[in-house]
Amino acid sequence: MPPRTNLTRALFAVVATLALTLATLAVGQTASAVPPPWGLLRPGTNQVEVLQATRGTDLQLVQGSTVVHSGTVDSQGSLMWRQLPSGHYEVQTTDRSFTSAPLAVRGLRAAPPAQSFYDAQALGEGFGFIQTRDGTTLSANVVFPNPLIFGSGPYPTIMEYSGYDPSNPAETSFSKIVTSLGYAYVGVNIRGTGCSGGSYVPFEPVQSLDGYDAIETVAAQPWVKSHKVGMAGISYPGIEQLYVARTQPPHLAAISPMSVIDDSYRGTLWPGGILNTGFAEPWASQRGLQSQPDGEGWEAGMNSQECDDNQLVRLQNPDPVALIEDNQFYNKAYYQQIDPSRFVHRIDVPVYLAGAWQDEQTGGHFPAFLNRFHGSPQFYATMVNGSHTESLTSLGEFARWTDFLDLYVAHRAPTGWASVVGPQVTAALTGVSGLTMPTDPLFGLSYRRALRRYQSEPHIRVLFEEGAAKGEPSGAPLPRFEHSFRSWPVPSRHRVHYFLHSDGLLGGRVSPGHHRTHSFSADPSALPATDYSGSSDAIWQAHPAYHWKQIPKGTGLGWITAPMPRTKVYLGGGSLNVWVKTRAPDVDLEATVSDVRPSGREVYVQTGWLRASHRRLAPSSTALHPVHTDLESDAKPMPRGRLRLLRIEIPAFAQPFRKGDRLRITLDAPGGAKPLWAFRTLDHGQRVWVATDRRHPSSLVLTTVPGVRVPAKAPPCRSLRSQPCRTYHD
Repeated sequence: MPPRTNLTRALFAVVATLALTLATLAVGQTASAVPPPWGLLRPGTNQVEVLQATRGTDLQLVQGSTVVHSGTVDSQGSLMWRQLPSGHYEVQTTDRSFTSAPLAVRGLRAAPPAQSFYDAQALGEGFGFIQTRDGTTLSANVVFPNPLIFGSGPYPTIMEYSGYDPSNPAETSFSKIVTSLGYAYVGVNIRGTGCSGGSYVPFEPVQSLDGYDAIETVAAQPWVKSHKVGMAGISYPGIEQLYVARTQPPHLAAISPMSVIDDSYRGTLWPGGILNTGFAEPWASQRGLQSQPDGEGWEAGMNSQECDDNQLVRLQNPDPVALIEDNQFYNKAYYQQIDPSRFVHRIDVPVYLAGAWQDEQTGGHFPAFLNRFHGSPQFYATMVNGSHTESLTSLGEFARWTDFLDLYVAHRAPTGWASVVGPQVTAALTGVSGLTMPTDPLFGLSYRRALRRYQSEPHIRVLFEEGAAKGEPSGAPLPRFEHSFRSWPVPSRHRVHYFLHSDGLLGGRVSPGHHRTHSFSADPSALPATDYSGSSDAIWQAHPAYHWKQIPKGTGLGWITAPMPRTKVYLGGGSLNVWVKTRAPDVDLEATVSDVRPSGREVYVQTGWLRASHRRLAPSSTALHPVHTDLESDAKPMPRGRLRLLRIEIPAFAQPFRKGDRLRITLDAPGGAKPLWAFRTLDHGQRVWVATDRRHPSSLVLTTVPGVRVPAKAPPCRSLRSQPCRTYHD
């Protein structure tokens, strides 16, 4: 038996040899002590990040013996691969001198972390970070309500989550609203924005899981009442709620998305297959700029090493505009993962949703998915004519929103703070001050009675003629009247079928005669690209600078009904079905519905679009709702000089047509109708023929609803929010 010292030395030698062997296997090198050209490898959900790497190094991602991706480390020492199937991968240099240990990439449906992962994170008042399941940290800002008014907590808590700047301590617009209502506010930046780590792509699926982790981390904090968190926000923060709620975080109480999209492709980016250059593309461009290192401007001033480190992956961000333009057709692999209408049925918490038919940013297509929230135990929606901010600034719905938060997030009786906060919010965003909130019927009731009453009332609420409330200034964000319904689409609706006649009339019967056509020049330069020339926020004022012009002669066609024999309320979407021919292989068209009053004033109502090559309908289409596949494989050129039926979707709207009013539909090249929206069109004066005969019965299909009480006298059309007026010319 050898002496103990010799045995010890032998064991040390074996251990040293084993350690060297394991290290060699881990990095794929021989007995060299040279470290690999990366400092950190971070596998995540369908992605791998290479961090702290040597600039300019060529690397590749391998799975087994197959190289699946390659790339070069950027000037900030980072490289990233995304959209990876779950599985095990290795990173190696292209000469294979270094190979990493296996990296486990998770899929979207992988099990979430244990509750202990969230319980271990501490988040206090002020600026901080939340760690996600893949190690990425998200910047967060926590603001408590005034303790002199609302006590020392625990507080009902609201989280705002987006790629704007919710975690910026200096950005207090929405946090002030939330805390003034007695809630703690948590603003969280999605990955790749603000001071959050990771790389940014708009609405990337991993952001949903990050949101899950943020909700669960916030809910675990001792200052959160009942350890339940609600979500609130308008526009981008509103849309992100849908993505987070679909993951079903256990401690999510409720969501209240405002001014959202239902279908990223058809609703906002490519309506009718035509690129929206008025809002959608500029928005994407701005997101790309602001997600660059220190792109929002406030990050560098935070004096946070973690914030600085989190900027280092930003050069790996794909260009959002390039993603849009590279996917001009409905690429299922890209659009289905960011299409809320495909996943809102998974949301299993109470939902309060609000939006405007004429929304100049996200658009008015959102009502098309209201009937898909099957999983929500209580779904409420409020819709109104107006602008992008109407869902927050309308005093006709502010109390309904805050009542929802009180009942489903705070689990308390409505406090009445909405009557104080609401008019201040409205004045700040619209410039209209001195308004009084409508009386809240729930104020003063106990929690149980208020909840029972809120749930017993019809859940779908429609506000009419916003801007023309009796006794209020013209253009004030208050409705003139309202009506509620049990569900959407409204079960009692009646289909109304109008046929386009060769004499320019809309009638209840097919136009007599055979093969009658009228033509126009589809010239997008005939009108300004948009009918609004002011700033993007001035459009929320009482009287924006609209310049809605009549279609110049020869560049469009119009049809109009006879005067209404009685008042009708049109509610819901529709379809313009037109038989069209052209000598060009393709043509872009825009259809606009308006209300022509006996006074000769014409009021804008709604607009739809279609690129003729996208005319193929999906099986889900109905008489009232044409849905185009928008697939590249279904796109077909127009046959030269031969008529084809085109169905143009008219997004939903709510409009009373009083006795004597006439309903008008026009058809021309896109642009100049919907405020702020403009388009990249194909056409420059291409001749278009429209047939209106028995063999080709072009028609307009809409719906009316009975039982809505409409004030007899029409309001001044200039008062209606986001509904421009002009003088009608026959």
